[in-house]
Formats: sequence, structure tokens, C-alpha cells
Amino acid sequence: MSPVTVSRALAQLAAEGLVVTRPGAGAFRARPRPTAAVAGDTSWQEVTLSADGAADLVPRSVDASGVLVSLAAPPPGVVEFNGGYLHPSLQPERAMAAALSRAGRRPGAWGRPPTEGLPELREWFARGIGGAITAAEVLITSGGQSALTTALRALAPPGAPVLVESPTYPGMLAIARAAGLRPVPVPVDTDGVKPALLTDAFRATGARVFVCQPLFQNPTGAVLAPDRRAEVLRIAREAGAFVIEDDFVRRLVHESAGPLPRPLAADDPDGVVVHVCSLTKATSPSFRVSALAAHGPVLERLRAIQIVDTFFVPRPLQEAALELVGSPAWPRHLRAISAELKARRDTMTSALRLDLPELSLPHIPSGGYHLWLRLPDGTDEAALTAAALRAGVAITPGRPYFSAEPPAGHVRLSFAAVAGTGEIAEGVRRLRRACDEVL
Repeated sequence: MSPVTVSRALAQLAAEGLVVTRPGAGAFRARPRPTAAVAGDTSWQEVTLSADGAADLVPRSVDASGVLVSLAAPPPGVVEFNGGYLHPSLQPERAMAAALSRAGRRPGAWGRPPTEGLPELREWFARGIGGAITAAEVLITSGGQSALTTALRALAPPGAPVLVESPTYPGMLAIARAAGLRPVPVPVDTDGVKPALLTDAFRATGARVFVCQPLFQNPTGAVLAPDRRAEVLRIAREAGAFVIEDDFVRRLVHESAGPLPRPLAADDPDGVVVHVCSLTKATSPSFRVSALAAHGPVLERLRAIQIVDTFFVPRPLQEAALELVGSPAWPRHLRAISAELKARRDTMTSALRLDLPELSLPHIPSGGYHLWLRLPDGTDEAALTAAALRAGVAITPGRPYFSAEPPAGHVRLSFAAVAGTGEIAEGVRRLRRACDEVL
């Protein structure tokens, strides 16, 4: 077997406490674990954690189940249609390793960075956003999830309503609820959020925040139509509200998709948009470097909350990001995944049409890494998800993507986390068996 396999096996054994590794000496059998201590009584915590102190506050319980669906690795041999990141074969591992190595040798690379982030990295993100955004209006954050958390905490007090697309990213719903906010759904179609319903939602709730994914929306893959872009900004401005723009997969555009629309932030001189973008989706789940950009006084509040929460993003990681995006390997990597994601999307859509025509696919996206399918009326999502796992394929149920009652059953299928097109075809065949059991 290869040295990589041996290394991974030893790492797994070490994580399970069966062996210990000593650099320069080797791996050794671990001593037997001592008898477990007597468990204490933690029942008192149920009272403390649920004591909000005021009847009108939103409960503080945190549900991470919708996020864990795309974070937890399925058992060996299971086709991973529920993944939220690129398969290791698609990640620029060599380029990232070389960037990290070069970054570690930079003068001052292990010192304390500016709290807002390295100026050169802020400038790179600002150029990518475009418009009037400057480097001084960009904060470097530790991944898109952290940036969304900072933005929601900065813009809405506990108990306040926050408008969200329906369906939308479960991780954002979890952030909102953990912060004591009340997500209010605004339906989307294949052209993005519906402006008339957005107006109604602002008027009915008095909300001051709307969270939007205008490009390759998760999970529908929709792109906000050109005529709706200005409408969304106008509606939010008239409501005195902010738009949090989660621009999470701009770098995962499919080959031959054509020119992309600019970020909403690029066409916003009034500071309505708080922009979030990240390198993580196009690189690796561990390459957690992202940006938070905003105009006006809100920037100082965002900066203050980020400093209180995290101080700063580790400088070696920021330096590595600069090395990566400035290397010739970066544009080559983006071209490669653009072509590969298109091939995978086409393979999955063809297989679904052939083997599972009863699953409705209303929109085929030109970017991102997943498809959103509507199930036949009356289908039990949970039963189908369980049957699929028994058949050897992990899928994501649609329920966690809705902040209120869903209009129908759905599933999300990812084509980025699998090894290749052959595994996609096999996964769809396994899903056919699961559907035969449930439908």
C-alpha cells in the first residue's frame, strides 16, 4: 500500500487511542485506557440553558443538524451526494501546500497581523467585488460561516425578524436562530427572490435585514435576474434595511456559462449591501479565508464584533492565501474545476432523467455544485433519505432548507464531493433502488 494510506491508517488508530506516534521513533501500541471515571449529574444544565430571563426572547437552543448533513462524512463505500465541499481530487492540494510553505518563510509571517487583515489580501478581495469597494472597506474573516455570523449579530438585535430566501442555506438559518433572531421566509423561483413578496415581507415584519444569495443560490441554483437586482436594492433601501449578500460560489462557475453578473455590492453606492465572499468552496474546507465588505458606519460595528469574537485570522493562513491567489496555479485550478463541475453536472442530470424521471428538476444551474429536486407529492423525505443510505448513497433532505413549512418534499444532490462521473452514475442507480422502496 502507499505511504499515504499507511499515514492515514496510523492517524486513525492514533485518534482512536490504539497507538501513539513519536516523531523520529515510530508508532507504538498505546497503554490500556484507565477505567472511566464515574459520570457526574449534569441534569441541572437543562434548567440553566433554557432560562432566558424574559418570556419574549427567542429560545436559545441551537440546532446544527442542517449543517452537519453536509459536514459529516458518510460511512466507507457510501456515495457522497450530500457533501458541501470539493472532492480531494478537485482541491488544489499541491498549490495550497506550496503556498503554505512559501508563506511560512515570509518575513513576519508568524507575527500578529492587522486585526482587519493583511492590506494586500484586502485589496485582492476588493478588486474581486468591484464597484466602489476599497480595501479599507474589507475585513478578512475566518470562513463564510464566521462572516455571516458577524454580519447577523451586527445588524439585528436578539428577537428581531430577519428575512431569508425560501428555501435557503441551513447554516444561515442556524446562525440566525442561535443569535435569537426570527427567520421569515421570502419565496424564490428560478430568477431568484420575488420582489413583490420581499416588499410585503418588509412591510409586514418591520425587518431591517434580508439575507440573499443572488448567484447560484443554495439550494435552488437560481441567479437573481437582471431586472430584479435593482428592485431588491431599492426595496431594501426604502425599508431602511440591509442586504447581506452571500456570494459563496462565484469561483465555481461552470465552463461555458458566460459572463457572470457583478456582485450586488458593486452596484450599491448607498451602503445597503454587506458583502460576504470566501475562498473555501473553491479550495478546501480547511482553507478558511473569507471577506466581509461594507460601506459606511456599519463597517466599524462589523469590525468590532469580529475582533471581540476572534481577534484576527491567523497570519500564516492569510499569507498562504496571498501566495495561492497570486500564483500561476490559481487560474489553472479555476479553469480545471470549471470544466470538471460542468461535466459532473451534465452526467448527473442525464442519469437522473434516464433513471429517475419522476424526480422533478426545475432548474439546471450554470454554477455551484448541486442540484435541487422536487419529490413526487406525498413522498416521505426522511424515509427516502434512510432508504438511500441503506442502498449506499447519502443524500440531503430538503426540509432543513425551509424556515417554515415547505411547499413539497425535496432533496439536494451534490456532484462535487464524489470521486468522479462514474461514481455519480453509480450513485443515481443506488438512488433508483431507494426510490423503488419508498415511492
